Amino acid sequence: MTPRLFKMLLNCYPPYLGAGIRVRHVSHDFRDLRVQMKLRFYNRNYVGTHFGGSLYAMIDPFYMLMLMQVLGRGYIVWDKTATIEFRKPGRGKVSTRFHLTDQMLTDIHAHTAHGDKYLPEFRVDITDNDGDLVARGFKTLYIRRKHVSKDAVSCA
Repeated sequence: MTPRLFKMLLNCYPPYLGAGIRVRHVSHDFRDLRVQMKLRFYNRNYVGTHFGGSLYAMIDPFYMLMLMQVLGRGYIVWDKTATIEFRKPGRGKVSTRFHLTDQMLTDIHAHTAHGDKYLPEFRVDITDNDGDLVARGFKTLYIRRKHVSKDAVSCA
């Protein structure tokens, strides 16, 4: 899948349309992704700030989807757990960035080389236009190679 198609499909996904969440950037190698959400009448809560569920939806599947693209079909990648800490009321436009570093990918390859599961945790900060922290999410993923040959295991 191309980054352009990936972005278009995510932006047309009904839960994101309904929450006002927009993917603004997907890098050519799927290792960098940026998401934002403007405060609208349909995504604000009773007190006029961003609805907490919409803030969570901003961080929900992106690391999983990015890693599925980067690692390819030889890996199983699932969201395992998630938490979110609301730090201050979100007003106006909020945004977040997802980034996969070389070190993250090296760790994944090393921990899954023999078919073991790996449960890395990723931190995701949601900030407002002033750069102030609105919410901080933590995502734990389940990652495992699908098939490990006997040769790969015996080389250790």
